[in-house]
Amino acid sequence: MVHNKRQTDMEKLVAQAIRLTDLADYQKGSVVSRTIIDKKMGTVTFFAFDDGQGLSEHTVPFDALVYLLEGEAEIVISGKPVRLKEGEMIIMPANQPHSLRAVKNFKMILTMIRS
Repeated sequence: MVHNKRQTDMEKLVAQAIRLTDLADYQKGSVVSRTIIDKKMGTVTFFAFDDGQGLSEHTVPFDALVYLLEGEAEIVISGKPVRLKEGEMIIMPANQPHSLRAVKNFKMILTMIRS
């Protein structure tokens, strides 16, 4: 059976104790992402944003939960900015425009529920 890289990476995480913040390091001038779970019902993705980096405004047809593991981010949902710090979470409702920007380097977990 042939596995793609994403499946192999995910298999390395199964039944292992792992510090989420260790999934990837910051990369200068970049946003790093790593898929943890990718199923029909939803996804869990790790992100590391370098200072000043972000994701431009967009919408998705699913609710999403962002949990900040470290650092500080500004998340704008339907024009309303919210500062999020380590240990805090926010829910981004389906079909609401949102964007993210690193106030300081930050790492987060994004959980998206598709059903």
